[in-house]
Amino acid sequence: MNPEPPFFYAPEQYQSLLDAKVDKVSDLLSPYQAPEPEVVPSPTGGFRMRAEFRVWHDGDALDYVMFRRGEPKTPIAVTQFPIACDAIQSLMGPLIDALKDSSVLRERLFQLEFLSTIAGDTLVTLIYHRKLDDAWASAADALSIKLGIAIVGRSRKQKIIVGRDFVTEELTINGKAYRYQQYEQAFTQPNAVVNTHMIEWAIASATQCSGNLLELYCGNGNFTLPLAKCFDKVIATELSKVSTRAGLKNIADNQVTNVDIIRLSAEEVSQAMAGEREFRRLAGLATPLQESDLRTVFVDPPRAGLDEATLSMVSGFDNIIYVSCNPNTLANNLAVLCITHRITRFALFDQFPYTEHMECGVLLERIGAGQ
Repeated sequence: MNPEPPFFYAPEQYQSLLDAKVDKVSDLLSPYQAPEPEVVPSPTGGFRMRAEFRVWHDGDALDYVMFRRGEPKTPIAVTQFPIACDAIQSLMGPLIDALKDSSVLRERLFQLEFLSTIAGDTLVTLIYHRKLDDAWASAADALSIKLGIAIVGRSRKQKIIVGRDFVTEELTINGKAYRYQQYEQAFTQPNAVVNTHMIEWAIASATQCSGNLLELYCGNGNFTLPLAKCFDKVIATELSKVSTRAGLKNIADNQVTNVDIIRLSAEEVSQAMAGEREFRRLAGLATPLQESDLRTVFVDPPRAGLDEATLSMVSGFDNIIYVSCNPNTLANNLAVLCITHRITRFALFDQFPYTEHMECGVLLERIGAGQ
């Protein structure tokens, strides 16, 4: 087994690596006259709230392993993972030891996923190449109690929940605490410290905007809940059933009363806004979508960015708050949006230290608006 770590971790190089990424993304977006970026660095270690590993069996040995890109048959044992949060790091050793000692829990186990929070609430998903039975459930329950964690067991067409299938995160945003249920295998922001700064940047941007808010790709309400205080009304949309359910629960738990979350894709929202289709899921709105004074839109799309129809719909708003996990697709979208809008704020968030990835935020204002 290859002894070299399968991930790059060099805290002493962090600032120079960050500076290089900032220069690269700034150059990429320079054709769109973006202002100087507000740069939000990450902690240099202990920043990831999620981690996943393959599990490697070799006789009595059991190891967390990872693979380098292009080397899928060369497992690399991982004994330390310093980019993970403290809760995950402290759990890795006791968990693998407990799995080694249990023939029921280790049999045909092939992958393991961690999900944790700033508060240390942690869930582990164990994924198998076999059907899970009552003996597995009993052993998993004992392990859950021993380690103080929630456990989910998965195999083909099977999911067994031991305790719960979510963790509860608490983020303090501008001095106010927000609680979020985050479900296993549903999207959550991986770097909680940087995520907090992203939300605060979005709030600061929203205070410069007018009208009510339409949010696309709202997930579990990560941005939605804190942004709600900036608007009289928020209509948020999300396609994932799990994330929509979590978003509704989080709205209720945080006593936010001016948000409606609707399960629609971005494409469907575009069709509804254009009057091309009617959706029963919109029937419960107190005011029809087109009459809701939606002048600001917030988008945090997947890596592919905004599709053509959504891009056209978004360009009709006075204000666009765009958070992007892919600067290249953001640049492609800005080529269209900057025909009608100008960038008034630009931020870079280092969600993924020691990688080439950089999260971006731009606030766009319609040219001529307010003049």
